[in-house]
Amino acid sequence: MRRPFAVRALITLPFAATLLLVLPLVLLPGPLAHAVGRPDRAARSDDGYWTPQRMRAAKPASGEGGWGSRVARPAADPVPPSHPFDGLPQVGTFFWTDGSNTGRFCGGTVVRSPHRDLVVTAAHCLRSPDPKRNLSFVPQYHDGVKPYGIFPVDRIYIDQRYYDLGTNAGARWDYAVVRLAARKDGAAVEEVTGGYDLRPYPGYRHHEVRLIGYPGNSDTTHPKPLDCTSATHRYTSTDPAAPGTFLEIACAGYIGGTSGGPFLVRDVTGYALIGVIGGYHTGGDLPDVSYSSYFTLDTLLLYLHAVSGDAPAAPR
Repeated sequence: MRRPFAVRALITLPFAATLLLVLPLVLLPGPLAHAVGRPDRAARSDDGYWTPQRMRAAKPASGEGGWGSRVARPAADPVPPSHPFDGLPQVGTFFWTDGSNTGRFCGGTVVRSPHRDLVVTAAHCLRSPDPKRNLSFVPQYHDGVKPYGIFPVDRIYIDQRYYDLGTNAGARWDYAVVRLAARKDGAAVEEVTGGYDLRPYPGYRHHEVRLIGYPGNSDTTHPKPLDCTSATHRYTSTDPAAPGTFLEIACAGYIGGTSGGPFLVRDVTGYALIGVIGGYHTGGDLPDVSYSSYFTLDTLLLYLHAVSGDAPAAPR
């Protein structure tokens, strides 16, 4: 991804000093051309397209690596259980129709931003250049309903290295920041759902992390997200084809489909987002152990590009 000179220069500064410089850029109003708020024709179209039947029939985002091999089998050691619930307003699902006219889905989380229009998900969900018709975000989707309506996707920000290296070699950058258009009544997503802080360099060891994901299970007619609280620690990849260090968490039952779901920790504002299901083998090989790419300055810079409305990177 090509970075403006002023942003590139920040990479060499200590992180604390960098925050002092970049946080004002996040807090100040952005360019007027980026403002959302007008009713969007795409929102009306997508709202009508994504009926309860189509949302229930959607399949997990197709991806490479270990994610597709996730099958429900017991782990060697007991792990914290997960349970279905009705979800949180800030956590939802992307829906789209692929080139074979198959409905797809992947999780995402609303993060605080000046324009109130950003969602963070896993890059492997949206990396493919295949057509993504009716690509929209549904906050707190559950049981075939859209409690906060539907928000069409405007732009997808993925690190250029992830496009270039792919899901294994680029696993350290398996996150995406997605800019949403307004709902059909003109509301921005964060105006109606609220949002969580995006926290780079969160550390690896956390005693209580909330993991939320939308499982792809054909036996579930009325799908609900899964909720689990567990500890995280550092995992260093032993696969030379997928290098890097990642957040690792043990939570039972996170089968294929939970990609993009958030790792949440408590902070003074409620929750902060410290990861999304993905990274090592696009989330891991077992349903009871999940991973996230580690959020760094690269993540913050991607966020700032989305805030500024820069042209996103793309496959080359």
